Amino acid sequence: MKIGIVLYPTFGGSGVVATELGKALAVKGHQVHFITYSQPVRLGSFRENIYYHEVQVSDYPLFEYQPYETQLASKIVDVVKYEGLDILHVHYAIPHASAAFMAQQILQTQGISIPFITTLHGTDITLVGKDPSFEPVITFCLNASDAVTAVSESLKKDTYAHFATTRDIHVVPNFIQAKDEVPVMNFEKRRHYAMDHERILCHISNFRAVKRVEDVVRIFNEVQKTIPAKLIMGGDGPERPFVERLARELGVCSKIIFTGKVRDTAPILQISDLFLLPSETESFGLAALEAMAEGVPVISSNTGGIPEVNKNEFSGYLSNVGDVDDMSKNALKVLSSDENLKKFRTQALVQAHQFSITAILPMYEDLYDEVLKSHAVKS
Repeated sequence: MKIGIVLYPTFGGSGVVATELGKALAVKGHQVHFITYSQPVRLGSFRENIYYHEVQVSDYPLFEYQPYETQLASKIVDVVKYEGLDILHVHYAIPHASAAFMAQQILQTQGISIPFITTLHGTDITLVGKDPSFEPVITFCLNASDAVTAVSESLKKDTYAHFATTRDIHVVPNFIQAKDEVPVMNFEKRRHYAMDHERILCHISNFRAVKRVEDVVRIFNEVQKTIPAKLIMGGDGPERPFVERLARELGVCSKIIFTGKVRDTAPILQISDLFLLPSETESFGLAALEAMAEGVPVISSNTGGIPEVNKNEFSGYLSNVGDVDDMSKNALKVLSSDENLKKFRTQALVQAHQFSITAILPMYEDLYDEVLKSHAVKS
């Protein structure tokens, strides 16, 4: 099967999932064509069955804002025609679904019929989608898609609540390549950041307000009052200056390591004891799943799709959004003893295996087959 994947190539969850999906499909023998404006950060080096088509964003003086959606649609038309794609899979509704629809209509005038699937990842529905200026376009694109998927039951419910879509929404969770067993801690690497008797807590995100990154520092501050600990903050974004100021006010700067943006989260997770995710909302919680896949338990809020990923009192603990005291107490429960931490690490990995790529990939392959058969009948 020749599959075109349209995605954002950045560090965000939708781009990561789309890239890893394409790589997994390529391993299965499918020919995968990534279409976006720069090489996806998780794509890596040259590999079999994977092709990258860059959308050239031209700088025309006439436009105050460059018409990326139009240029993307043109590129999709070009790739479908000359690479002979069978199906398009677009990740994130705006502008990918609308560009796919435009390309589909153009191709039909040239005697080429191709279906497209839209995968919703979260903020395209819960944030962008709530903007009245986008709602009509998103609703139309959902209804025009040959199939729609969402990464969690929570996101599916949100989509039906905010949009008048007539489409059945298939829930296909995000996935991970989990370790077979809890990794042995690399103390040599760990000692660059903490003493052997100290616990390492971590958080990795794009430091947007929705992540409640200041709560991460407040939770850590309470934990370090009871047990020796360090905090690794992976990522960067608009909230970082406020987080650094709070760390100075609390007097914990010397115990926090800011790494800046990271392409690969594994090196941080592999030396950490606990992952903190106190987000205002998460449609899935991919960062939590990535932590659990490395055997790192999670302290998180209980919002959106997170409870579908982080199992309370098993892979970690859930608390109400903003309840720093409860999250701090739960963190101390996990970290209270080596024996308890070992138990939670094992359970976190067990939970992660529920979202193994080997379990999720066939769900997408079956959907591709279903859509292609249905589209062939309509054509």
